[in-house]
Amino acid sequence: MLAVVVVVGVDRTVFGSSRPSTSNVCSRYGDRVGASTTILHADLDAYYASVEQLLDPALRGRPIAVGGSASGGVVLAASYEARRFGVSAGMPGWRARQRCPDLCFVRGHFSEYQRIADRVMDVLGDYTPHVERISIDEAFLDVTGSLHLFGPTSRLAGDLRRRVRDEIGLPISVGAARTKHLAKVASQVAKPDGLVVVEPGGEREFLDPLPVGLMWGVGPVTERRLAERGIHTIGELARTPGHSIAALLGEANGARLSALSHDADPRRVQPAGRGRSVGAQSAFPRALPDDDLLREVLGHLTDRIGGRLRTKFRSGRTITVRIRFADMTSITRSRTHSRGISTNLALCELAVALARCGLEDRPGVEINLLAISVSNLVEQHALQLELPFGSDTPLHDGAPLGAARWALDRQMDAVRAKFGRASVGYTSVLLSERATVPEEFRELAERA
Repeated sequence: MLAVVVVVGVDRTVFGSSRPSTSNVCSRYGDRVGASTTILHADLDAYYASVEQLLDPALRGRPIAVGGSASGGVVLAASYEARRFGVSAGMPGWRARQRCPDLCFVRGHFSEYQRIADRVMDVLGDYTPHVERISIDEAFLDVTGSLHLFGPTSRLAGDLRRRVRDEIGLPISVGAARTKHLAKVASQVAKPDGLVVVEPGGEREFLDPLPVGLMWGVGPVTERRLAERGIHTIGELARTPGHSIAALLGEANGARLSALSHDADPRRVQPAGRGRSVGAQSAFPRALPDDDLLREVLGHLTDRIGGRLRTKFRSGRTITVRIRFADMTSITRSRTHSRGISTNLALCELAVALARCGLEDRPGVEINLLAISVSNLVEQHALQLELPFGSDTPLHDGAPLGAARWALDRQMDAVRAKFGRASVGYTSVLLSERATVPEEFRELAERA
């Protein structure tokens, strides 16, 4: 069956590679594209490192790491040239230098990352209004109504890739299929700088030999658990009874992965609308969750969330905390308040209280991740002061204590906007030893 179109191409002006530019179709998959292929997943390749190579031509073709240093720190991103040596994001800088002696460390141009990514999204928007941006450097596109304007999927996606490369100077990989999950898997197969189109009817031929690690939501722990049961490929997962997967991974996660292995994904592309929640999370080495740890980590998270809420003139009524334990199980605790909250200290105090509540049933158990989200967002262009009667918490923004904190945080926001985040802040946040990743990078990662 003619099932998959694979197009690969490398632009020497982007990578500085000695390989010639190519644009060919692998004949073993065929070259016919079905009319039902409507969803694209576009993903910029090694985005942060590629931007650094774009801004400094001397870095092109060289192994580089954004962030970190030979003596310490954490690598935030690595170029493909560095990845060939085993350098990856999250790796200590000294270890990255051990693996790649010629590695070049760069500090990172965080303001440029957002600006250039926005330009790429503008190009994607020229092909369809149905663009769902899921991170700073990747998005889904529903091109169902665009094929009659731009031609078959392979031609549309190829033109999109050419424009991003020629007009912006960055490599981008694209996967095309009938479902979001399959399109994302296809874009991973296409990397770096390629295009894979999966035709209707060819899904099994394409998916079956691929490793389960390519599936959306399969991390190292899940992949290891599946491997212990002899499940290494997506085809093997699809042939395993659903109840066996549920017993191994849990009812919800097992049902989801079983469905995805059969390419059962009803989700449609959702263009961006008003944000319904704001969240942040922090992973760290396994540790006992004492009060110092909870206040330190949740203080960092609420410092970021509060600033983003106030920048958008919003506050939130529902606060949710998620705790992940060392065995990779997790719990959530949430509470909805009658009025909106956006101040850093109030969010932190409420989050710590929720975390304590969640930990009561598992005393002495180590954790390795804390996350918080604020939802039920309400507009707050001006602060409405209220009498302290009938409120379920004195911490909401309109209460006397909340209003004082709100005014203080607004002043802090103004100073940070002018002089940077590190210029002012609460002592527990500024002096924390856990702040190993630049706040600008955290903001970029969470903004989408």
